[in-house]
Amino acid sequence: MPEAIRRQIVVGMTGASGAVYARRLLDCLDSAGIDVHLVASPNARRVSAEELAVKEFTVEAFLGRPSTRITLYPYDDIGARIASGSFRTDGMIVCPCSSHSLGGIAAGLGDNLILRAAAVTLKEARRLVVVPRETPVSRIDLRNALQLSEAGAIVCPASPGFYMLPRTVGDLVDFMVGKLLDLLEVPHNLNTRWTGSAAPGTTDREGSMQS
Repeated sequence: MPEAIRRQIVVGMTGASGAVYARRLLDCLDSAGIDVHLVASPNARRVSAEELAVKEFTVEAFLGRPSTRITLYPYDDIGARIASGSFRTDGMIVCPCSSHSLGGIAAGLGDNLILRAAAVTLKEARRLVVVPRETPVSRIDLRNALQLSEAGAIVCPASPGFYMLPRTVGDLVDFMVGKLLDLLEVPHNLNTRWTGSAAPGTTDREGSMQS
């Protein structure tokens, strides 16, 4: 029997707040056996230093452990293999996605590896997920998001829900990352599934009676 083809997903990290989402996403993709092709912009590296105290950006430093499945590419290497449509992938996610990168992808620019890989993902009709984390949102950002949606991308703002009764910041991060994994069709066990309201006389997650 031939060896099963391993899934390949490109991850772009840009300079929006929310590096913790990217770290948890990479952790889950790696644990699921996905080959990850990672590109982090200079501003993403700066945000990682400020939000996660990652002073020197390497896969091991950012993830908190070594990984043999995650490959880190230089941001300005537009000749890397993920810049070509001939390199087969299962899609790409930009998490978090800054307004600058949102506009660049919507405009079809390709002057860095994140923008080029995103343009390739769209032209090859592969799944592209962008995760803006900006609020409030300007009309410019809204137009760019609409243009990307019309081009076939999925726009998934980093807006965690509260119906799973999160107790920690980690719960909120996991909720959002679980949504992203669903969009990438990657199995996971994160707590994101709504099963309906508790019936009268039963207990909720906190253990109190529902009336």
